[in-house]
Amino acid sequence: MDLGEVVDTVRNYPGVVRKGPIRDIFSRLVLDGQQGRQLPNFGDDAAVIPWRNGLLLLAADGIMTKLLINEPYAAGKSSVMVTVNDIYSMGGRPLAMVNVLASGNDKHRAEVIEGIRKGCEKLKVPMVGGHLHPDAPDDAPSLSVAILGWAKKVLHSHQAKDGDALVFAADLKGRRGCSSVVSWDANSEKTPDELLFRLEALPIISENEWANAAKDVSNAGILGTISIMMENSGKGAAIDLDKLPCPEELSLSDWLICFQSFGFILSVPPQHVDTVVGIFTGRGIDAAIVGKVIQERKVFINRGTETKVLFDFEQDRNTGIMYDGK
Repeated sequence: MDLGEVVDTVRNYPGVVRKGPIRDIFSRLVLDGQQGRQLPNFGDDAAVIPWRNGLLLLAADGIMTKLLINEPYAAGKSSVMVTVNDIYSMGGRPLAMVNVLASGNDKHRAEVIEGIRKGCEKLKVPMVGGHLHPDAPDDAPSLSVAILGWAKKVLHSHQAKDGDALVFAADLKGRRGCSSVVSWDANSEKTPDELLFRLEALPIISENEWANAAKDVSNAGILGTISIMMENSGKGAAIDLDKLPCPEELSLSDWLICFQSFGFILSVPPQHVDTVVGIFTGRGIDAAIVGKVIQERKVFINRGTETKVLFDFEQDRNTGIMYDGK
């Protein structure tokens, strides 16, 4: 891929484009919304609620209909994984989950539930309740999961600072995952203890204040996730594609839009970069500096001597959510 193709691919990727309506909902329900104990949220993967001597983290996610119809077992597992990653990405540890499942087909429902059960076993998070719609049409199932976590300190996604290094951490020891989306499965062949040891890197980094911001690689892909973090932070970035750790089994074009079971972007002050990279590599994770945060509100990508603008937040919008600095 040349850089022009990368720009076109990322800007038009459904995982990025589908973020567009978030701003309107955010404005109505969050920014100018309800009273409560929660801290301000500018694009975080979980709400942060001060509670006693720590912070509760509350998040929810829904599974894409295409995946749920075509691969119900994988959809069930993914529903656990994505919400668990949301909690760890913010420096927390999961406590419990609930789900809402709509499935009117007994066989389909059983496969989804088995996937959820397996996901909970692998990541050691209890599913403590939920709600079932057993009469949903076969062509319109749905699955959503909510998760509660707890943290001593949190890593927000809107606190990237000018001059920070962008560290990308991914588990390259895996295989291609489900076929409904481009995906990388680095979980299935590992034990629960191995998975939790790997994820514990995030709370350690958060509690020691070694990073300013973090976000797990969502369905927006690597560059989409970095761009959303920069947009939320009111910053820009310069990203070197040659520095991205990438599994040999995937092309760069697939890797950039890949749905990952373990992939995180962190915005790290220069003095803590070696420590953060060492935390990941010491746990068998590939981690590298892939760029830096800049003041100009543009995301640049470069490869060799070529540079292109991926997003210009003076005129482009992904989520449209930006930290106001207050």
